[in-house]
Amino acid sequence: MPVIESRELSAALAKIDALLAVRGNQGYIVGGFVRDWLLERKTNDIDIAVSCAAITIAREVAEEVGGRFVLLDQVNNIARVVLAEHGQRDQEFRGAEWHFDFSPFTGGIESDLGRRDFTINAMALELSQFASAYAAGNASPPQPAHSLFAERSPLKLIDPFSGQKDLRDKVVRGVSKQIFQADAARLLRAVRLAAELDFAIEPETECSIRRHSRAILDVSGERVREELLRLLTLPRAAYHLSYLDGLGLLPALIPELAEGKGVEQPTTHFWDVFEHSLQTVAAVEFLVRESDWDYGNEDMLATAPWSETIEGHLSREVSSGSNHRVLLKLGALFHDVAKPMTKSVDDTGRARFLGHTKQGAAMTANILERLRFSNREIGLVEGLVYHHLRPVQMANGDFPSQRAIYRYFRDTGEAGIDILLLALADYLASRGPLASIEEWRKHCQLMHYILAQHAEQQVKILPVKLIDGHDIMHAFDLAPGPLIGELLAMVNEAQASGELSTREEALALVRGELRAVGKQQTRMPRKSGVKRSLTNAKVE
Repeated sequence: MPVIESRELSAALAKIDALLAVRGNQGYIVGGFVRDWLLERKTNDIDIAVSCAAITIAREVAEEVGGRFVLLDQVNNIARVVLAEHGQRDQEFRGAEWHFDFSPFTGGIESDLGRRDFTINAMALELSQFASAYAAGNASPPQPAHSLFAERSPLKLIDPFSGQKDLRDKVVRGVSKQIFQADAARLLRAVRLAAELDFAIEPETECSIRRHSRAILDVSGERVREELLRLLTLPRAAYHLSYLDGLGLLPALIPELAEGKGVEQPTTHFWDVFEHSLQTVAAVEFLVRESDWDYGNEDMLATAPWSETIEGHLSREVSSGSNHRVLLKLGALFHDVAKPMTKSVDDTGRARFLGHTKQGAAMTANILERLRFSNREIGLVEGLVYHHLRPVQMANGDFPSQRAIYRYFRDTGEAGIDILLLALADYLASRGPLASIEEWRKHCQLMHYILAQHAEQQVKILPVKLIDGHDIMHAFDLAPGPLIGELLAMVNEAQASGELSTREEALALVRGELRAVGKQQTRMPRKSGVKRSLTNAKVE
């Protein structure tokens, strides 16, 4: 990694080294930091192996450097110290945090490295050497313009498994044949690491992943979620998902998706259900300007909706480690997950998938719960699956009404924009190389129209509130309760649709609704609209 001129980091490294020296203990910088240091990749995480009780030393370090202590693993004696960084010259790191993760080792550092996962993560630097070199400004790795691993650094690299060579060859290789038996989460980590670095998994390690793929079921949902999210964050996530499938990891983790293999669709679809789902992820990445798509072109991209507003929305965080962009990819992956079990053939011989959106939403929620996604993440992706056909359906061959657009965004909430993009990706992944540019333009015109009308509706509603709950309660002698919210929602919908624009019109609408419900209640329960008891409402 390029040297970041950080007094805080230099002081922290020196203090850690001094604490270990006083105790007569050894410390080594190991793992991902060394790898990224050699590759000149930015990182805020420094793993330190110590020849003593790691939790104890971490507590002392936190107190000494003014950092925050975090217990990571009581059983394996692993802890973290978080140090806030201030005033760095590198803008990307200003205000960031350094994470020092402490773990114990016994029997020598080479023995510790032998228990690690991949050769490129099984290298070490002596802490005291690195701290001194860093303080003196001599901790820069060799410059790639000359030779990536030329002997130009004063630091001695401990590399018992030839991790340097595998870095040079861009290879992810297991340290031993037992790495996946020791920790099955490494099955996913191998793919994620190769994807992040644009490396290849070497053949023997790849065969070992296939052989042990079912062991991924023993990994906690939380760890699987973290690896999946990190993989989906990367460009070409559709390719990585396909690779996971080929390794046997995707069907082991999410067997519901594998049910779509070989399930044929109507002639408007170019691929079966499973491949269509992967292609939908690829089309999403194309539409959000993240990756090229084999069947897309610049004209298609120029026609599709895109703006700073959309880009900002997709970048908005949803939960720890996820944002709208990543969860949109998940929605694309799962949007047709229920098609295999809802498939039927009508009298004309055409395949139908009645109810697949509703059943698919329920299945998606179950899958994400299993993988320990947060409630907010689950709700958003569930909504993507449930509503993914709605943008086209509400148009019914023409532009949708103002009321339909208002209800769409009311019902879809924060997923409204995401679903429009998913609908476009779904079309592209249905037709593939057979996509008609004319049909594509019509789909894009529809989405542009929905977005534009929604923006206008927001302008109408947000700045001008015609009436509030107190107005309704006072005018019609109603008590506080859910009824007031329902009446206000009705007024907002009518206002957004351009059906009223004054306070008097809003009150008149409420009055009419109260009268209609009052009359209806004398006959039979209403099936829609306001349902609360209006016995004492004043509607004269």
